[in-house]
Amino acid sequence: MEHAREFYIGGKWVPPHGDETLAVINPATEQEIDSIAMGGSVDVDAAVAAARSAFEDYSSTTRDERLALLDRVIEVYGSRMGDIGEVISQEMGAPLKFAVNAQSAAGIGHLMTVRQVLADFEFEHEVGTSLVVREPVGVCALITPWNWPLNQITCKVGPALAAGCTMVLKPSEVAPLSAILFAEVLDEAGVPPGVFNLVQGDGATVGAALSAHPDVDMVSFTGSTRAGIEVARAAAPTVKRVAQELGGKSANIILDDADLATTVARDVAIMCSNSGQSCNAPSRMLVPAARMDEAASAAAAAAADITVGDPNDESSRIGPVVSQVQYDRIQGLIETGVAEGARVEAGGPGKPEGLDTGYYVKPTVFSHVTNDMTIAREEIFGPVLVMIGYEDDDDAVRIANDTAYGLSGYISGDAERARTMARRIRTGNVHLNGAQPDFNAPFGGYKQSGNGREWGALGMEEYLETKAIVGYTA
Repeated sequence: MEHAREFYIGGKWVPPHGDETLAVINPATEQEIDSIAMGGSVDVDAAVAAARSAFEDYSSTTRDERLALLDRVIEVYGSRMGDIGEVISQEMGAPLKFAVNAQSAAGIGHLMTVRQVLADFEFEHEVGTSLVVREPVGVCALITPWNWPLNQITCKVGPALAAGCTMVLKPSEVAPLSAILFAEVLDEAGVPPGVFNLVQGDGATVGAALSAHPDVDMVSFTGSTRAGIEVARAAAPTVKRVAQELGGKSANIILDDADLATTVARDVAIMCSNSGQSCNAPSRMLVPAARMDEAASAAAAAAADITVGDPNDESSRIGPVVSQVQYDRIQGLIETGVAEGARVEAGGPGKPEGLDTGYYVKPTVFSHVTNDMTIAREEIFGPVLVMIGYEDDDDAVRIANDTAYGLSGYISGDAERARTMARRIRTGNVHLNGAQPDFNAPFGGYKQSGNGREWGALGMEEYLETKAIVGYTA
């Protein structure tokens, strides 16, 4: 890739100050795709300085100017969607069709949504004799993960651009190549120099330097809860704003009036989508205890129907997980589930038959799980479903809320009953009866799943400060 060993700073592709590189591995082949330059504190200083220098002019641009800029970004992104999807497939293992139609498409979806948010947004309103003004927060550090790379990049960069902020992006070093293509999109679209900057690197070096940097006004981070704690610690001395979307262990309550077989089959497929590597995956399936065996049989059949294979094979429903590290962690948790007495209904340890090369994981279903087991407490981040029995609605709510996380939740059954139960679930999102994500609705978590919100109007508000001009109308 042309710019793999360069950073995008001040509107130009520039060489790094150091000479460290990192191989990017295709998880399907275990072979190197390319290598990227790894940045350090000097590169971070240069990128932040460029963003700080650009802030005064860009923060003063009009709504119409930002709308025109977003229109250009959307146009160029649309012309590169196929390229972006292909690179995502190579670097994180998603089947090619899914990488284009879901992963890459999510990026343009967020950009189009924030464009409409900007068009309708009220930046000023009167309260008493005061004028309340919403202004861009400043220079933003955007730290994004590997599992939905363009989804997470665009739902940060889009609202930052719309709000009038300048930014430095540090994508995951595990799947960094799609971020380079995105930087090329912004460059071609004419984003002013210094408004968007890209520095590659790891969390311990580049991420920490950005989080602690005195000229960064806000950090928006998506990743593990463990890493999120470190970001917050690094940011604390400078009292900058920190928005975090962290881990999840989402409960999926199937009510006793739902069509059990159909609902279970649908939700096993949802759980295994993206090889289970979604923070909001419905990874804890709660079913009526008296019907556990029936539900487990339906889940096992659904898991067996999921074809695991080469991302370039159109018959593959899921590809490998992203890395050897991720594969080893998932295998360890599967083995822990077996040791703790959960019943394996499908899958289990090891790779699927015939897939000896690549980080492939069998779609795995555990039944008769109790909520105190490790596999019910920890985020596995793979195609591994745990099934937990409940006695009644109150018990289902209790189990759903008995977790350190609070990112998402799922309920299927009678619509009014599901709506009532959703109000009792302590999560930032609850999906009713298989509802798909809504880019207009806020996305984020309670408890150790983070703070702040992304997507839609509330997502843009994260990038705005509030000023009261008192006596303005006196």
